[in-house]
Amino acid sequence: MNERIAFIGFGEAGQTIGRGLAAQGVPLVAYDILFDDPADGGRLAGKARELGVAVAGGHAEAVRGASLVFLAVTASSSLEAARACLPGLSAGQLFLDINSVSPRRKQETAALVSPTGAAYVDVAVMAPVAPYGHAVPCLAGGPGARAFLPRAQALGMRVEFVSDDVGQASAIKMFRSIMVKGLEALMLESMLAASEYRVEPRVLASLAETFPGMDWERLSGYFLERIVRHGARRAAEMREVAATLAELGIEPVMADATARRQQWLADLGAKAAVPAGVEDRARLLAAIRRAAGREPQN
Repeated sequence: MNERIAFIGFGEAGQTIGRGLAAQGVPLVAYDILFDDPADGGRLAGKARELGVAVAGGHAEAVRGASLVFLAVTASSSLEAARACLPGLSAGQLFLDINSVSPRRKQETAALVSPTGAAYVDVAVMAPVAPYGHAVPCLAGGPGARAFLPRAQALGMRVEFVSDDVGQASAIKMFRSIMVKGLEALMLESMLAASEYRVEPRVLASLAETFPGMDWERLSGYFLERIVRHGARRAAEMREVAATLAELGIEPVMADATARRQQWLADLGAKAAVPAGVEDRARLLAAIRRAAGREPQN
């Protein structure tokens, strides 16, 4: 394995993907702005070192000499983080932008990277990272996508080529999110209201009769867990979706509403009351009701 991999951003996605790659003996280096944040107290840098990941002192230092660069930061800071990497990028590198941002943002980032000689890859992560690790299903497009495919396969990654153009992979994920994250928001609103009258099982049974191909009982807990655990990030992604729809001249009625409902739950802080991975609908609803100032129903 001749790869040397850099991560810019070492949050949940970076750590989870990095853990799988590190287990194969691939040298990893990471930089995250929290490494320099006194409020973090060195905790995130410590996690990186525990995984055997070298800790860089800055963006350019991290990417210099890396064969693959993963950009895995927050949606709002992706362009700024890419710009900070430019002094360390050079020909022969693949710059893998895995952020959940708009196709236009990906195109703007690709335009920044291109003069360095590094090949930009628009990567869309199409499933939750945690269950899959570095083998999470992804779509790839852009000038470096074809070169990335065999190298991704060698690393045990699951990547499907979409287009040589930047933006199509991200567009698929973004417009799919209108449905997926919209369903999550609908489930939250439906189950929270139903819990006022303790009729959640009857509502779900009725849905199962109308849409028998879907396991509504399981989905209710799964959707609620996703929004409780990742509501803030999902709301940010949906705001990106809304902005993209507006650019296209489509009023983002549903995307805006989804972002608001996801952010509402994130702001409640119910996440702290339920361990990660718990998909028990009753337990999740009880935590949400407490956080919203409503007593759990018996």
